[in-house]
Amino acid sequence: MKRILAAAFLIVAMAASGSVPAADVIDEWATIKPAAPTLKPVTVDPKTTALLMLDFMKQNCGQRPRCVASLPAMKKLLADARAAKATIIYSIIANSKIDDVLPEVAAQQGEPSVLSGPDKFRNTDLEKILKDKNIQTVIAVGTSSNGAVLYTASGAAFRGMKAIVPVDGMSATDPVAEYATVLNFLSAPTVSAATTLTRSDMIKFQ
Repeated sequence: MKRILAAAFLIVAMAASGSVPAADVIDEWATIKPAAPTLKPVTVDPKTTALLMLDFMKQNCGQRPRCVASLPAMKKLLADARAAKATIIYSIIANSKIDDVLPEVAAQQGEPSVLSGPDKFRNTDLEKILKDKNIQTVIAVGTSSNGAVLYTASGAAFRGMKAIVPVDGMSATDPVAEYATVLNFLSAPTVSAATTLTRSDMIKFQ
């Protein structure tokens, strides 16, 4: 009985102080409104930087308005990276080939590609390609933000690399998925410390 009374007293005291915790995140859903992150300009060394062009395929990006809208900015970022002689690596999806990459951002001869699911390190040579080229920083762009971009940039962070994610190059089927991806990059252990959120026009190659 004493324990029950003590517990009841604690609950009343917490209620009086306004510190009663919600049962779960759903109870607080309407009140959770994180501020938009501050995007940071970045300067990278092209000798140790790889631009990861993730799943810009006709079969997916070509069917998603938000991805199609990102193509002009990604075309310019790709051109800047090539002009600086940074490493360019593509990924493709199941039942596709490198020629299925949309023409605006098509691969050039000699640029490697890997085929995998959301995590482009899984069952591919991506880690070896990056290590062989002494890559220390990756710029991850593509579709979907909550798939290939999230898992591959995170995979790079877990392997000791820095990840740069331009928000105008991480499209999804809807803005909610992009919003969730940004929150992951801002808060996930290890990943948040290694990731910089930016825009493509804020990236400069030395």
